[in-house]
Amino acid sequence: MQLHEVAGDGPAHEWPAAGKAAGATAESNMARQRSLADSPCPVARATDIVGDRWALLIVRDAFDGVRRFGDFRASLGVASNILSDRLRMLVEAGVFDVVPASDGSAYQEYALTKKGEGLFPVIVMLRQWGEANLFARGEPHSVLVERRTGRAIRKLALRHDDGRPLKAAETVVRKVGDDEGATRG
Repeated sequence: MQLHEVAGDGPAHEWPAAGKAAGATAESNMARQRSLADSPCPVARATDIVGDRWALLIVRDAFDGVRRFGDFRASLGVASNILSDRLRMLVEAGVFDVVPASDGSAYQEYALTKKGEGLFPVIVMLRQWGEANLFARGEPHSVLVERRTGRAIRKLALRHDDGRPLKAAETVVRKVGDDEGATRG
């Protein structure tokens, strides 16, 4: 396996060379179950990349403007080895690119790719679910606001083509090879 160095805010980190398939993330340093990269289920494939709490929190922080290894580590309070592993996995999966530091220093930063930016609605929905279900009435918590107006973001909702709210019971997953589509997955 070829290695190349990526400078962070601390010591240089070694990463496997780019070009591995996203499914290769199962061979990381952390204990993982078999890869779901070949699953016919989009949810299973997505959780193979962002189904870990650290991965989602790294992506959340990136939307908040965090770009450097040391800043992710300070924000999350995560061990360096775990952070290194998750960042490597997210880079390999195409969620982040490693780019030269925006301040012109010798460091490199992690920038969300178009694929990574596509996770914004996922982070917002998780946030809104957490606000609705994990905080007592009146309990303080962070709030996602529109930068320009300072107003809280409106609750996201799935809707029918005609604008009516869409409920889970009104949907069905058509699995590969299943003409009836009678089960979820």
